[in-house]
Amino acid sequence: MVESNIDASVPITVEFGGGLDMLFSNQRKHSLSLPALDGNGKPSSMAFLVHHLCKHVMKDPRKEFFVVNEAMFVVSPITRVLVNLITSRPGILVLINDADWELEGEADYLLQKNDNILFVSTLHGG
Repeated sequence: MVESNIDASVPITVEFGGGLDMLFSNQRKHSLSLPALDGNGKPSSMAFLVHHLCKHVMKDPRKEFFVVNEAMFVVSPITRVLVNLITSRPGILVLINDADWELEGEADYLLQKNDNILFVSTLHGG
């Protein structure tokens, strides 16, 4: 019997601050178990997480307050692979285990067991 190096799921914690919890049934903290592989058979990434949050966790229909380009796909000029341009909206700080997601590879970051992902809105009304 051959053992897989990739477990069937990746347990993570996702938190929302700065009012974003309103988009997620007013629940600030969510414990999720994501599939280890996305729909394309690739390891689950932040892009997959954002898509999963929009499709399965977010109950509010105003997805534009959380993401841009939710369903936009392009062919990567580098890898020649179809990629989803889904990304968090400008004005949302994203932390992966207390580090800015820009330092971790942004949407390309591959999710690890027990990661803590924090989305915080930095936009303030005047």
